[in-house]
Amino acid sequence: MNLTSLTAVALGKKIRAKEVSAAEAAAAALEEIKKKEPQINSFVTVDEEGAIERAKEVQKGIEDGIYTSPLAGVPIAVKDNICTKGIRTTCSSKILKNFIPSYMAQAVRNLEKAGAIVIGKTNMDEFAMGSTTETSYFGAVKNPWNTAHVPGGSSGGSCAAVAAEECTCALGSDTGGSIRQPSSFCGVTGIKPTYGTVSRYGLIAYGSSLDQIGPIAKDVTDCAAILEVISSYDKKDSTSVRRSDLDFMSALTDDVSGMKIGIPKDYFGNGLNEEVKQHVLSAAKVLEEKGAILEAFDLGLVEYAVPAYYVIACAEASSNLARFDGVKYGYRTDDYAGLHQMYKKSRSEGFGPEVKRRIMLGSFVLSSGYYDAYYLKALRTKALIKQEFDKAFAKYDVVLGPTAPSTAPEIGSSLEDPMKMYLGDIYTISVNLAGLPGISVPCGLDQNGLPIGLQLIGDCFQEKKIIRTAYAFEQTRQYQRSPYGSGIPADKAASWKGGDRA
Repeated sequence: MNLTSLTAVALGKKIRAKEVSAAEAAAAALEEIKKKEPQINSFVTVDEEGAIERAKEVQKGIEDGIYTSPLAGVPIAVKDNICTKGIRTTCSSKILKNFIPSYMAQAVRNLEKAGAIVIGKTNMDEFAMGSTTETSYFGAVKNPWNTAHVPGGSSGGSCAAVAAEECTCALGSDTGGSIRQPSSFCGVTGIKPTYGTVSRYGLIAYGSSLDQIGPIAKDVTDCAAILEVISSYDKKDSTSVRRSDLDFMSALTDDVSGMKIGIPKDYFGNGLNEEVKQHVLSAAKVLEEKGAILEAFDLGLVEYAVPAYYVIACAEASSNLARFDGVKYGYRTDDYAGLHQMYKKSRSEGFGPEVKRRIMLGSFVLSSGYYDAYYLKALRTKALIKQEFDKAFAKYDVVLGPTAPSTAPEIGSSLEDPMKMYLGDIYTISVNLAGLPGISVPCGLDQNGLPIGLQLIGDCFQEKKIIRTAYAFEQTRQYQRSPYGSGIPADKAASWKGGDRA
């Protein structure tokens, strides 16, 4: 078995047991990247030289007892909107295509303190604006399960890299489902933590009130281990929350007896693919068999989540992206006459169509005469959505539903209709608006062999409940974690297409 076929925790255990070295683990990941990148296009930048050097340092640190984390010596990929000192960080855009940060994001710093090895930066939708990873300046990412299909977005590069076994785990960012939706499409596990749990320092902002960094990995255990490492209070981030309950691995117990799980009726109506519906309800039944108490309920205001999200996110993007003007850093046009023309041409040439669309929408809703009608109304709707979830969590420990309304669409089909792409986030967006934690775990394959994701949502600061529930479900399945076959015997893989437990 290739080393990148192992989970991050299993690989870290082998490294600490001296069965394999950190350098060998890094070399194995780099070899897989060279082999598979022509087909997948998961990475924008691969830091081969830096990763090998860092692996040697980490190996010595492990031997000297400096690094004791489960992730020590494990290669990890980082989404390309998370700053890495000395490594190019582009947001998959032309305007930042040569930007090399002089500082490190706090989440990456925490990983390095634990002994993890950053091997490269993963492809994404430009400035995280998109749901398919097709808007990247560096070309679309392909879904490893079927390269004619998208991997989801905007963290599609991170999810595809884990699914393709180019690395064991990765970091993504989630503004409206950008970790969970591509995790669903690529058959991996991803967590969006409670807003403020992971520092946003060093995360290039899209929607500041919605963005959160989170882990993407092969299973729930890996995600819990990574989340435990990257979570911390950070005075450099004004939205960072001081928490004492960050021992997420303690929630890895195979017991959901007595847990109350709410299933929103609104999530299972029109627009949901029938196969996705059957697999998600089958997963709910599995949890019920393990002792959980299931109850259907009405979750109000779901229909307003998408418009409220896009008004708020685009308004914040319009403000955040104003700094990219060709003056201080990033792309600057070669041919201009005067300062104002330089601004206009640099931004026109530097931003892609989807980013321009969202900047224009955001500028419109913030403009005089429309601020009250759109932006303030969206903020009120956001508050009402949070109230609906508060009512739900007064009764239930966890809310269960699909991660996405369908499996991965074919490349090109979503960009033809942006509204269809926006509606693809309908089940994930509310979680960001309310600042809640959510996890997507694989729950089967459709008839075409494409993965389906189960989403579990918890109340604020209740990551342990969704981790516990996801872990208990995961223990009932021997899931094929990669299209390359690791994680399940070939003779059992077929049963996943029918939704039966292996």
